[in-house]
Amino acid sequence: MPGRVVSAHAERDDAGRRRVPTLETVAALAGVSRATVSRVINNAAQVSPQVRASVEEAIETIGYVPNRAARSLVTRKTDSIGLLVREPVEFGIADPYLSSIVVTASQSLAGTGVQLAVMMAGNHEDHDKLAGYVRAGHVDGVILVSVHDDDPLPRQLLRAHVPVVIGGRPAALLDGVTYVDVDNVSGAATAARRLIESGRTRLTMIAGPQDMTAANDRLHGFRAALREAGMAPPTIAYGDFTRVAGEQAARELLRREPDLDGIFAASDLMAIGAMRTIKDSGRGVPDDVAVIGFDDIDLSQHTEPPLTTINQAIAVQARLMVELLLARIDGEPADGAHILPTFLVERGSG
Repeated sequence: MPGRVVSAHAERDDAGRRRVPTLETVAALAGVSRATVSRVINNAAQVSPQVRASVEEAIETIGYVPNRAARSLVTRKTDSIGLLVREPVEFGIADPYLSSIVVTASQSLAGTGVQLAVMMAGNHEDHDKLAGYVRAGHVDGVILVSVHDDDPLPRQLLRAHVPVVIGGRPAALLDGVTYVDVDNVSGAATAARRLIESGRTRLTMIAGPQDMTAANDRLHGFRAALREAGMAPPTIAYGDFTRVAGEQAARELLRREPDLDGIFAASDLMAIGAMRTIKDSGRGVPDDVAVIGFDDIDLSQHTEPPLTTINQAIAVQARLMVELLLARIDGEPADGAHILPTFLVERGSG
């Protein structure tokens, strides 16, 4: 091709070291202007297929890597998204549901050129710092998970025109909000029906934090199913989705209802904690007390007995949130609710 006068092997400094390829190097090798190379890199429309192919071949030949900082000045993009967990660091690291969201979201970005920045906000000070960081344009968009009712961040980011996707239904639905949730009400009702069908008559529940919609939906679904079956309202204890909280809540339930024979826990970790308390009390699972969890984390397969639980397709949630956020960043409409189904996974505990 005319104008190709630069060899990939000729770009050496005086000491014989290979120089880092530049935009000018690509332009010289492709026989085009620096501006044309920039247009190709930024995927501008006003470039002919022939020129684009020539530039792309030159980029591959010399191993040119675009300068991300310089590119962001043109595209106004950072090529990174934030995954903001509204929990303390120690909680987010230890919780299998949240860690699965992080891992799957990161895997979903493979090959896209977009990086994932994981951020934790366990208190108002952390929250304010991260809100400022996001609004300053350090990421192109945000996935929010483990959102509590009093969280002002969704509204703040929408007002700042930052693309946002929320994991779970927010307490206050806002214009332009996109969220991914599971059918928590139906899943909890399925757990209740499973306990009833197995002959359990004195049912209780370990509910999650009252300031989270997922926890409230699960409580509502469990109560509604018992009411439809003509059973008495369940005795309720509350926890924060942790194993220790499940142990403590189960102790409270056994004290208040010594003859209970069924427990539905709003998370697998709380269910696992409850099973330990039940065994420590001299009772057996499921012979004396049936236990059902919610999540279907990997650990639920390895308890003794294996935990019967409600699967909420954690990996599917994470992949869909990434897909929706990237679409919003690219200017595509992605508003509205996306509700995924849940289903019962029968194992040995209930």
